Amino acid sequence: MSFDEEWAAAKQSAAAGSGSPYDLVVTQDDLGAVGHEAFLVHGELRKKSDIAGTGATARAAAECSGKNLAMGSELSVTLFTWDSQVKTVLQMYAHISNHLDYSKQAHARDDEAIAADLRHRDGSAMSVSEIQRHVK
Repeated sequence: MSFDEEWAAAKQSAAAGSGSPYDLVVTQDDLGAVGHEAFLVHGELRKKSDIAGTGATARAAAECSGKNLAMGSELSVTLFTWDSQVKTVLQMYAHISNHLDYSKQAHARDDEAIAADLRHRDGSAMSVSEIQRHVK
């Protein structure tokens, strides 16, 4: 039996035996798509959130404070809180994007190393039954 035939049979057997609705399957494309979406959300939030404090709220706070209205300091506190929370969310999206990019690259390297380990000296692939003998 060829490697491809044995591998297909092993995958079919594993799929038949796992039947749990909680099986986790993630492909490289899934990781890349989620990481890309996190990157896009990060960029949009950064552009639209006014974390520099130069928008209408900052101007209103300054104008109210300039006229000795208590609302000015309250708007400043609101702006400070908003800024802090937006920065936290930005960090979360950056972390998600970076982590998924790292995971994708790390798993690709692992797959390459495993594939190299499971070859004969002449470069031909080991059969599944041959791999099982090494594991036992």
